[in-house]
Amino acid sequence: MKKIISVLLSLAVLTAMLVGLSGCSSKDSVTLNVYNWGEYISDGSEGSFDTIKEFKKWYEATYNQKININYDTFTSNEDMYAKLSAGAVSYDVIIPSDYMIARLASENMLLPLDFSNIPNYQYIDDSFKGLYYDSDNKYTVPYAYGIVGIIYDANKVDEADATGWELMWNEKYAKSILQFNNSRDAFGTAMYKLGYEVNTTDRALWDAAAEELIAQKPLRYGLVMDEIFNLMESGEASIGAYYAGDYFTMLDAQSDEVDLRFFYPDPTNYYIDAMCIPSCCRNKELAEIFINYMLSEEPAIANAEFTYYASPNRLVYESEAYIDEMGEEAMEVLYPEIEDFAAQYDKYSYKNLDAETLDYINTLWETIKIS
Repeated sequence: MKKIISVLLSLAVLTAMLVGLSGCSSKDSVTLNVYNWGEYISDGSEGSFDTIKEFKKWYEATYNQKININYDTFTSNEDMYAKLSAGAVSYDVIIPSDYMIARLASENMLLPLDFSNIPNYQYIDDSFKGLYYDSDNKYTVPYAYGIVGIIYDANKVDEADATGWELMWNEKYAKSILQFNNSRDAFGTAMYKLGYEVNTTDRALWDAAAEELIAQKPLRYGLVMDEIFNLMESGEASIGAYYAGDYFTMLDAQSDEVDLRFFYPDPTNYYIDAMCIPSCCRNKELAEIFINYMLSEEPAIANAEFTYYASPNRLVYESEAYIDEMGEEAMEVLYPEIEDFAAQYDKYSYKNLDAETLDYINTLWETIKIS
């Protein structure tokens, strides 16, 4: 009888082991949901490093577990916030901009990071730590940074006119000017033009900026975000305010009839985008593993090369291969001295505004769009 019981127990243990192994090899899988800007990660096109594909391969080889990755994109911080706050979706990793991070944190929509799972955080330059949107380095890992400038077609725009924000209101270029299709950046262009502080709570100043944007409407080709790429590259539009890194993407793809140039108006917005874990996350440790992978040398350099955005990661900006690949012009435009960047960032970056001011700006923005 004992022998029979022993055999039965052995069979039971063996069956459990086989079931467990079967689960690991074919059924046991995890899912990671990533929400990022469009055109903001190396995607394998034109022979580039495919970050998502390579992470899957690395993860499965490292953890002996299958992984599914759902990768969605947004076109503005406001669109991302609306989707998250509606509670209809769940993401594990998001990459918003600084002022939106501050808002998400204030509304308890972010989870604190466990940096023991993110050892590559050591490669982030100290100039990008302890900043206003995450002063305790609790929620974020910087991904990229940059400065807003104006892109224009030198074949259609007089160089003498390319001096400041007034170019975006120059009647000579009516119906060929592109404006941001998000409230904070669009208002920023008007506030900088008027010489106003972009984080003011004075409603009279926001009203004046709104009047500037309404006055600009007859001159605009349209309000755009990612659409700016095709419109500027093809020459269909001649002037547009956008993020510095995207200028070089457009430069690579411009048609033969187009001669794109770029300059920084003074003053302008300095910004940082960072990786965070939203409170709706379903697999926090996996999200932290992904963030750590994004900071490792090969994907970090590949993402910086592909997006043309400046990286706060020393493994990137100290790489001779990366510097050679980017070229002198790109390095000069994208990488001002870090100390200078930090000072300008503190002065000119968008800060999180109080709820009443945000509601007032959103109301003005809706009026601008339908005026």
